[in-house]
Amino acid sequence: MAKPKDEGGAQTPEEFTREELRRSREAAGLTQERLGDRIFATGSYVGQMENGQRRLRPEIAAHIDKALDTGDYFTRLSRAFKSKQVEDFAVVAELEHRATALYEYGPTLVPGLLQTEDYARAVIRGANPTALAEYVDALVASRLERARLLDAPSTPELSVILHEAVLRTAVGGPVVMAAQLRHISSYVRAHRITVQVVPFSAGAHGALGSFVSIMQFADAGDVVYTEGPSVGQLFDDAALVRRHWRHYDLARVAALSFGASLVMIESVAAEYATCAQT
Repeated sequence: MAKPKDEGGAQTPEEFTREELRRSREAAGLTQERLGDRIFATGSYVGQMENGQRRLRPEIAAHIDKALDTGDYFTRLSRAFKSKQVEDFAVVAELEHRATALYEYGPTLVPGLLQTEDYARAVIRGANPTALAEYVDALVASRLERARLLDAPSTPELSVILHEAVLRTAVGGPVVMAAQLRHISSYVRAHRITVQVVPFSAGAHGALGSFVSIMQFADAGDVVYTEGPSVGQLFDDAALVRRHWRHYDLARVAALSFGASLVMIESVAAEYATCAQT
């Protein structure tokens, strides 16, 4: 078996594992589909492991070792990391396009898929106060391109839970917030998404903390993406996914109904519009 590159090669453990999986599969004369058949998965799942969209999980690695006659090599590699720190958001964007359903929780900001241009610009500029305008423009354009997913014919089902803090934090000022909340409302009224709001009065609940997105797929297990300041992580470990599902369900229980949530969103939008006029 090959050895990982030294520091000069700048190869991460994840990159090494992906290369080894691809190299070993091809050496065995197997396509992704044929290896998928042997490990009780799909060819597309094998492809996702090889291109970094899926982590090599220990239970899958054991089947790969048996199929490729590699002892416990991939089983040992799979234990090298529990989650994937995301530096290239293109990986997450690609998973969103493949997903059949997305379940998101926003504790402080509107999730990226629902952000208007002005709101996105205010968020990005707030996090990069001294950045060049060209840099901010590029990030805004990327976020808007990603948001086009919601207008595609094969858009995944999107369910969003927002904390009331998202509605009350005046990102970009009252004009921007009024437009942003009306943007969310328009998607709800068009039956493109569902949105619930966890009111301040709900107190503590299971999903307090970072942004969470749970992605479901037709041919593979669920994936969780969490995001904090300047860092994001992908999880497909079954136990961690179940834990995030439990937190999401607790937030859903604490949230207002669909109807009451829409009333609150539109009411706060009207408050911002009145504030902007005065």
